[in-house]
This record gives sequence, structure tokens and C-alpha cells, in this order.
Amino acid sequence: MTWFKSIGMIEGIFVGLFIVAYLVYIFRLLRLAKRMNTTFRPLLFKILLRSLALSLLIIALLGPSFGETTKEVKSEGKDIYVAVDLSQSMNAFDVQPTRLEKVKYELKKIIEAFNSDRIGLIIFSSEAFVQCPLTYDQSALNLFVNTLNTGLVPNAGTDFGSPLNIALEKLEDTEASVTQQKAQIILMISDGEDFGDETQEAVEKVVRSGIQLFALGVGTETGSKIRQGNGFKRDRQGGEVVTKLNSKSLRKLAVDTGGKYFEINEDQNDVNRLIRAINEVEGELRDARVIDASANKFYYFLIGAIALLVLDAMIRRKTLRI
Repeated sequence: MTWFKSIGMIEGIFVGLFIVAYLVYIFRLLRLAKRMNTTFRPLLFKILLRSLALSLLIIALLGPSFGETTKEVKSEGKDIYVAVDLSQSMNAFDVQPTRLEKVKYELKKIIEAFNSDRIGLIIFSSEAFVQCPLTYDQSALNLFVNTLNTGLVPNAGTDFGSPLNIALEKLEDTEASVTQQKAQIILMISDGEDFGDETQEAVEKVVRSGIQLFALGVGTETGSKIRQGNGFKRDRQGGEVVTKLNSKSLRKLAVDTGGKYFEINEDQNDVNRLIRAINEVEGELRDARVIDASANKFYYFLIGAIALLVLDAMIRRKTLRI
């Protein structure tokens, strides 16, 4: 027999106080029986009944487990590659404090929500790089997220094709079966400004692979300027650049691959909806083990204690009523 918990100091004090109080109570009954010149023996049965009920209650509180049984424990998980846009437009502040800082904050929530899944991180602009391979290590992932900035990648425009190709390559390297591919996900986070020529080809590869793709757009349709040094970024003609969320390109990316589009703007934050959508994707069975288990049978002792207390309430003694 095993126990869910043991008697601690607090429980021991309460049990001790109860026993002392009950002994004082019995002593008073003995004195009363002596004064009335009557026997105390008829009351011994009720005292024994109550003592047994108390013992059963204490055992129930400790949570006894017994009996041999086995239980199958299954471990399921998904492989998720998150591609984060680090182009200069992500420094825009139409989403406070900036698009990128907001993404970094929400990414930590996403990582925490999928702590039983493997997550990898890809950063991209005109080129793409694997910042963190697939891992269960949330501490490492959060460390990489904290270091994200637009200076980590070349900024000659934004190309969706490059991160999609890298994510596909890395996921295919896992030699996944058809069922495993359904548990593989690419999450594209960007403001939607795509100037690449290979995006459509990469999208077709995603469709053929069966890997699911979700897109998260960050920014507003009104847009904002981009801080650069002590001023704002300017184009070749000297005008201040205004970057706007291009939700159309991201929506098309999601629709073409059979995925879903979500958005973060000044009035809307779909991250929780995104987490729920990814949770709906069935994970791949990673491990199944049969372990020995025993059930908590406290209710047997609790029922016994209640039955004894009911019996005690039904028994009356004419000499002394307790």
C-alpha cells in the first residue's frame, strides 16, 4: 500500500489535540458514572465506534493506494518552425512599442503554449537563416527571441520564398511519415511586404508536402514611418518611407497552402486564436509507455467512517447519552 501524503506536523497537532480532548471527555464520563453509581461498560462500545471512525477518517485523508494496475501513457507532439521577418519595416511603431518588439513578446506566449512540442526559429529578410533548430528547450528559444533585431540579417528587401524553402528542408530532414507531416507546422510572422521571386514556387512545395502553414500579420493598414538613427528612413528621392501591413499577400499565402491567417494591429490581437488553431492540429505519437499505477482508494475508508458515525448516532444508552 502506498500513500498520497504523510502526516505532517500540522496534521499531527490536530490529531493529538483531538485525542487529548476525547480522553478528557471519557474521564468526565467516568466521573459522572461513578457519581450516579452506574456502570460505564455500556459506553465502551460507543467509544470504540467513534475511535474506529476517527481512525478511518485519518486513513482516508492520507490517500491510501493499493491494488496492481497498469496504465498506458502516450506522448504526442508537433514540429513547429517559426519564421520571423527581420526587415527594416519591422521597426515601424504603428503597433506599440514596435512591430518587432510586439512579436517578441507574443512569441514567448506561443513558446510557452507548446512546451511539449519541438519549436525551431528561422529569421529572414532578403535572406533566411536558422537561428535555432527544432528543440524542446524553452529557455534556449526565449534567449534567441530576446536577441532578435533587424541587424541580424541583410536588409535588401523581404523574400518569403527563402524561409519557406529552409523550413521545408529542415522538416523533410526529419524523414517524416505521411502522418508525421500532418503534425508539422510552419508559422510565418511578417508585415506582409514580399518582394521575392521564388515565393510561389515555395508555396507549391508546401502544398505538395502536406505541411500546414499559418501566417501572422503584424502592422496596420495606415502604417507608420520607420525610425532610423535620430530620424526616419528615407527613400532614394529623400521622402520619408511609410510602411503598411500587406495582409493580402499573407492571406494569399495562407489560403494557397490550406492554412489560416491571423493578425496583430492596434485594435486586434489574434495570438490566442492562433494558439487554439495550432492546438487543433493532431500531434504525432512520439512515445507510448506502460507504467505501473495504483488508484487512490480513500473513498473506501471514508464510506466506512460515515457508516460508523451513522451507527453511532442511531445507538442510544439510557444510563448516559453521549
